[in-house]
Amino acid sequence: MHIQIQCCGIVLMLVLFYFYMRQRRISLDTQKAFLNVFWATLICITVDILSIGAIEYRHVLSEPFAKFVAKTYLVTLLGVALSALSYMCVDIYTVREIYQKQMRKYRIMTLIGVAATYAVPLHYSYTSDGANVKYTYGPSVYVTYGMALVFFITILCLMKKEKAKINPRRREAVCIWLLVWVVASQIQFMYTELLIVGYGGAIGVMVLYLKLENPETNVDRNSGLFNSGALYLYMRQLFAKKQDFAVLAVVFENSAYQNVSLDKRERIRMEIVEYLQKIPDAYAFKNAEDEFFVVFTDVETAQIRVEEIRKRFRSGWGAYNGDNVTPCWLYLPHADIVNQAETVLHLIRYVRRDEKTFSDKDFLCIEKDCVDKIRREREIIHLIVDAMENDRVEVFYQPIFSTTEQRVTSAEALVRIRGKDGSIIPPGVFIDIAEKSGMILKLGSIVFGKVCNFIKTHPLEQYGMHYIEVNLSVVQCGYEHLAQDYIEIMEQYGVDPKYINLEITESASTNAKKTLLGNMENLIDYGVHFSLDDFGTGQSNLNYIVDMPVDIIKFDRSMTNSYFENGKAKHVMEAAIHMIHGMNLEIVSEGVETKEQYQTMEDLGISHIQGYYFSKPLPQEEFVRFLEDRM
Repeated sequence: MHIQIQCCGIVLMLVLFYFYMRQRRISLDTQKAFLNVFWATLICITVDILSIGAIEYRHVLSEPFAKFVAKTYLVTLLGVALSALSYMCVDIYTVREIYQKQMRKYRIMTLIGVAATYAVPLHYSYTSDGANVKYTYGPSVYVTYGMALVFFITILCLMKKEKAKINPRRREAVCIWLLVWVVASQIQFMYTELLIVGYGGAIGVMVLYLKLENPETNVDRNSGLFNSGALYLYMRQLFAKKQDFAVLAVVFENSAYQNVSLDKRERIRMEIVEYLQKIPDAYAFKNAEDEFFVVFTDVETAQIRVEEIRKRFRSGWGAYNGDNVTPCWLYLPHADIVNQAETVLHLIRYVRRDEKTFSDKDFLCIEKDCVDKIRREREIIHLIVDAMENDRVEVFYQPIFSTTEQRVTSAEALVRIRGKDGSIIPPGVFIDIAEKSGMILKLGSIVFGKVCNFIKTHPLEQYGMHYIEVNLSVVQCGYEHLAQDYIEIMEQYGVDPKYINLEITESASTNAKKTLLGNMENLIDYGVHFSLDDFGTGQSNLNYIVDMPVDIIKFDRSMTNSYFENGKAKHVMEAAIHMIHGMNLEIVSEGVETKEQYQTMEDLGISHIQGYYFSKPLPQEEFVRFLEDRM
């Protein structure tokens, strides 16, 4: 019997099986489909050997039995083809019901092929002396290879049609596998004594293993936990099955190990990893260097497990449990409040980033309101991007009245976004999100460009205007190339920098002071002036005025109102006015809404008034008409 090649194939399969089984694995549908391919191929090679033996000893075993075994080998080829198709469909049909429906059709096709293979005749081709069988042929073989060809064509059509849904590496691996099998079939067809189709199938399985199905690729090598890629695949599969699950994120901030000496930290870290690996009814993942995930598919007992984990951390680590590690905990009790794996990961990142939510707690349970907030944030991000791309960013101008000249001499430029329906979205809705997402830099440049264009097309001096104020966000103040970018914009529109006054806030001057001062120095040298905005909020401190090279101080609306509502605030504001005047700086009082407030501010010696008493922020055309009416 010439079974050496088949035996080599079985040895190869067994070696792969050994390495596969000794690795830790997650229960993924792709891995189950791979095992189906593995067993189908191993059975195919084994039955191939048996069929050769049955044919060799057909006179002893009987001719009908030999042909039955030979046909059974042909049937196993259909099983391999079906398993290949099933393996491909796992990526395409992620919803279990659809997957089962599609596979039911393919199984029916296979059963028809099996019945036909057993029903039709099988013949032998003998050597020239008639003593030995060269190969089998006839209707049974043709049916088998015809059905296998149908399956292969189906696989190729699916790969082309559903290209976007299929893992590119899986598509490549399956193509290599099919190519090996086709080449092996052609060689065996041309050289009938070389029975290598089964061995070709073993080579194909090895390709799948090396490129995709090696469980080690899902394991983080440093910790031994499953990695972020495995986390994504596992959660994606759970969502596809519409299975609710719970997620616990264990976050090790810099302060987590502050009570542990440096020489102990790595050992304790590995002790924690070993504990996480042994949590029952759960999988543990390392998502980032400082972030671990535990996923529970039994949401009923998840809360109990979470409390057990936290209790274990409180009991201490190391020798005699004497070292305390204090991570932050983010717990999502029901993942079905979101709809995909990416959203879960985005949710965790969002909560970690949101210090207001998390700073005072070591444990946070993420509920639906947090998800709704993120969805709203995504909608606003899309709104901002769409507005910037389609020129729906607008600038409104609020007049600033000079008490010394008794007329409007400047204005503050305020950004607005116009929705697709024509409605105006105020900055309170989108500014914070633009800052968090980093889009504030582009948005700020667009606004500044529109202001420069307004100054170019509407010379300020003809309206008795001295300058336009433009706000800078905290993020912009910390941007290293702010001065360079704004100077380029002013040069692009040919705007004299004396018409520009940039507003900074106290928080900006504390968060990125060195960068801000460098930008201010370059812009002041170019001819731009600065105001300190929102004085009277946050960390109000006159030292900011001393440190910042500003010409104007703007009192926040709340400070203006406090003057009329709080006796202590009244004395504080009067003292601040006296000191600011002593520095030869001008003052703008915001939020003035009544004649009484205006007269009081004027009596206090405040040189500029801004508020609804004179005008609300106006669109550009209305602002121009406002100025023309007062010329």
